[in-house]
Amino acid sequence: MYIMIVGGGKAGYYLAKQLVEDGHEVLVIEKDAAKCQQIADELGDIVLRGDGCEGVTLEAAGTGRADLFIAVTGDDEDNLVACQVAKNRFSVRRTVALINNPKNEAIFKKLGIDTTISSTALILANIEQELPSHPLIPLLTIKGGGLEMVEVKVPSYSAMVGKRIDELLLPQQCLITLIIDEEGVPRVPTSDTSIRAGDELVAVCRRESEDALRAVLTTPNREME
Repeated sequence: MYIMIVGGGKAGYYLAKQLVEDGHEVLVIEKDAAKCQQIADELGDIVLRGDGCEGVTLEAAGTGRADLFIAVTGDDEDNLVACQVAKNRFSVRRTVALINNPKNEAIFKKLGIDTTISSTALILANIEQELPSHPLIPLLTIKGGGLEMVEVKVPSYSAMVGKRIDELLLPQQCLITLIIDEEGVPRVPTSDTSIRAGDELVAVCRRESEDALRAVLTTPNREME
């Protein structure tokens, strides 16, 4: 597989190093001469000095035959532009962009970037798993259709505790695919599976339906108040 990486900083360097070790053909595009030299000294002739946002540079790099194009610079705008040029001008099938500011994720998706990775969001997701005030955790964005895989922990006070799956008024295009109980035992739910306090539900839903799903599963049982 021919994989192009725009950005020769720490993320780009270690990504290239691992991919080379895995047997892939890799090219790193980096503007900084010192970083280019370091990559060349340590990984060999897999680096091209240039601006990965410019069509001339990408043409010289043979972007048209790339199987995967990854932009991991420290600038969100550069990552977006590089991926757009690769996809729209050189017809690269799959693009991946690092997002430094999670607020930019929506615009990246809207403009056709296939996969986005936000280190900030990943860290927050791990932190939020330990916070009862954040019962819904995004796990994975599913390519196409605006779908996400999320995890929702059912609190003990939820009105849904004791109800069956077929009794839940879930948002449209939302599907519960897995239930993990408090002992960590997974089970595939059926229509008559009952919800228990402390269950972690893995669901697939539309991004805009996440708040509605959270509300369904965490609304307090008024009889307990």
